[in-house]
Amino acid sequence: MYDSFNRRINYLRISVTDRCNLRCLYCMPADGVPLLRHQDILSFDEIVEVTKTAVKLGVDKVRITGGEPLVRKGIVDLIKMIAQIDGIHDLSMTTNGSFLETFAQPLANAGLHRVNISLDTIDPEKYRQITRLGDIQQVFRGIEAAKKAGLRPIKINCVVKNDSSEPDALLVKAFAEKENLQVRFIREMNLEKGDFGVVEGGEGGNCKMCNRLRLTASGKIKPCLFSDLEFDVRELGPEIAIKMALGKKPEAGLMNTVNGFSNIGG
Repeated sequence: MYDSFNRRINYLRISVTDRCNLRCLYCMPADGVPLLRHQDILSFDEIVEVTKTAVKLGVDKVRITGGEPLVRKGIVDLIKMIAQIDGIHDLSMTTNGSFLETFAQPLANAGLHRVNISLDTIDPEKYRQITRLGDIQQVFRGIEAAKKAGLRPIKINCVVKNDSSEPDALLVKAFAEKENLQVRFIREMNLEKGDFGVVEGGEGGNCKMCNRLRLTASGKIKPCLFSDLEFDVRELGPEIAIKMALGKKPEAGLMNTVNGFSNIGG
């Protein structure tokens, strides 16, 4: 399917929860954010219905995000349900890696192809400062588990203030090269100010090449991360919501005052 600017839209990012076990400085305050009520979060059946509709319309790439998707109870079952949808050629997940040691093999067995793991530093104390709660050793063990499970390529998402020349970014790059991982550097974003840049080592942030729609944990199809536009799949039905989002997808992102990274994903 194509939007009004003739961009092929074949990528759906699905936020399955607004909950996270960490409190990263650039994502949420130390005491967290107001959480969605259980009944406001899409069920697995609803997520699968939306995904099937999106695939029917032309989506062949799906990424599972959060919050932290691995805190969603039954997440392996959801991955299995999505993996069984004919037409999906790339099924991936973005995770902070804390629980991958436990979940990597079950996720691979369920049909997940690959993972992106958030890692902004390889210094244990800095990692704890950035995440407020995190143990970097859990992430390192998660990376090893992902390797053993065959969830490749493993990509590292490293958030930077400006660019990859920063000291922590250089160390993350060296670590990734040593461990045979791919690394992407993502400039710290501000949704309300519309502050974002092109991902170094990836395609995110390049509006001319944007190929994605987003499904929030509460069931809104968003045509753009940096836009207040959203279309409710429960009110409109998945196909109408997707088509409306496609038709309203802006040429470039501006700002987003109605969402946070915790409920829309990155």
